[in-house]
Amino acid sequence: MERFAARHKISLASSHSLFLSGAGSIDGHPVTLALPRTFMNDSGRAVAALLAERGVPPDSMVVVYDEMDLPLGRLRLRRGGRDGGHQGVRSILTAIATEQFCRLRLGIGRPSPGRDWADYVLETVPPAERPIVEEMTALAVDALQCVVLEGFESAMNRYNQRASE
Repeated sequence: MERFAARHKISLASSHSLFLSGAGSIDGHPVTLALPRTFMNDSGRAVAALLAERGVPPDSMVVVYDEMDLPLGRLRLRRGGRDGGHQGVRSILTAIATEQFCRLRLGIGRPSPGRDWADYVLETVPPAERPIVEEMTALAVDALQCVVLEGFESAMNRYNQRASE
């Protein structure tokens, strides 16, 4: 989100105790960006507060998050659905009482057998994987821009078919 905000010169500021947010326009399309200030497992409170403050429906947002069920470097855009075991998504689903929002999932792969998944998602990206993560992040920014400019279906068609290299 920070890279997307930087690309479009949208400042993320402390506007609420639960999230940072910024508003701007991308080629005439108004957007609001937000970063929860809560722990990931409690991000639903931030999302619900943002939606209430801005008066927008859940189906107008895209939630961006890491996904162990996707290989490292893979993007997946999806509309609706369950939490897939992701605690942050579960928190959002509970807080807003609907599955009807868009998601951009960023593949981080699974930890090796016997390794704690909580440690895995919180650790620093190993040097050998950084180029893959950098490329995925750049693609995620491109995919979000496509969502804004061309619509979610177009972005799904373009970016769900890209495998990590």
